[in-house]
Amino acid sequence: MNTYLRRAAVVVAAASMAAGLAACGSAKESGDAADKTKGKKDGPFTIGLLLPENQTARYENFDKPLIEKRIKELAGDDTKILYANAKQEPSVQQQQVDTMVTKKVDALILDAVDYKSIASSVKKADQAGIPVVAFDRLAEGPIKAYTSVDNEKVGQIQGESLLKELGGNAGKGQIVMMNGAITDPNAAMYKKGALSVLKGKVKIGKSYDTKEWKPENANENMKGAISSLGKKEIVGVYSANDGMAGGVITALKGAGFDKLPPVTGQDAELAAVQRIVSGEQFMSVYKPYQPEAYAAAEFAVALAKGEKTDSVAKTTVDSATTKGVPTVFVPPVALTKDNIKDTVIKDGLFKVSDICTAKYKADCAKIGLK
Repeated sequence: MNTYLRRAAVVVAAASMAAGLAACGSAKESGDAADKTKGKKDGPFTIGLLLPENQTARYENFDKPLIEKRIKELAGDDTKILYANAKQEPSVQQQQVDTMVTKKVDALILDAVDYKSIASSVKKADQAGIPVVAFDRLAEGPIKAYTSVDNEKVGQIQGESLLKELGGNAGKGQIVMMNGAITDPNAAMYKKGALSVLKGKVKIGKSYDTKEWKPENANENMKGAISSLGKKEIVGVYSANDGMAGGVITALKGAGFDKLPPVTGQDAELAAVQRIVSGEQFMSVYKPYQPEAYAAAEFAVALAKGEKTDSVAKTTVDSATTKGVPTVFVPPVALTKDNIKDTVIKDGLFKVSDICTAKYKADCAKIGLK
């Protein structure tokens, strides 16, 4: 009996030890996962940057270099930044997120092509312990931080500017609304903001959700609107961004308008600023790129280090899937020929020589831009 008890005790002890070792292993694995989720690391860091398209000049020319510069300032020159552009393809961007997960980046800055379809990829990154910062567009999924402009305010500014420029002509014809892509949540907010101002004040003859924000699609839409409504009936065009404004203006000129109706825009692209100088485009919306880009970089570095984002965030927002996302909003500014010098030139976005090329020198001189 004693021998049996001794053997039983040994078996029990061995089982207990095995269980204890297994528990230790599980605890260690859990701890490792927790540490990775928190990103507790001194560096060097690897941070991913995924931008949505290269049709709009801002992403490659301004956002990318500004974000990269700020990341290096905060995290050191040895920080590796992995960059990819989805060129407006949601499936490509999903693959790019998978690549960032495989490469085990410490944080990921994401400007979603399609804010809904990217949610599963955001979840995959989150499960791998990679915090995702939504840049410019609030992607769905477990986003850890978000930076953008006040998008409804952008639409309001565009609508108010158009109404002011139309003046007494507001009730004498119809306007065309050239909205952005339905895959971009910002487009819906721009439209909502614009309609909050325009509804009841003007007659909207045609309204389009422009596929992929492409200028050529806006051009075709505008041709259709001119054909349907007639030249004499169109008194103004709400265009949600500058690229589309270019397509709209080409269509208007091609249709032989004696005087172009006022056309709005957004992004303060160089070509748009030049069109504003020459009088072809009435206005744009200038969204200071630096504070938005810097906020994204600051969020990413803080999250990579496992720090709280309280020192960066100014407010919080809710997405359809995530509540209380720490957020920074950058105020937008109406850009017309009257304040080019005090905005895009003063902030170093462009030099006078960039805007006032030979083709635009005379127009620049008329508004004192030299």
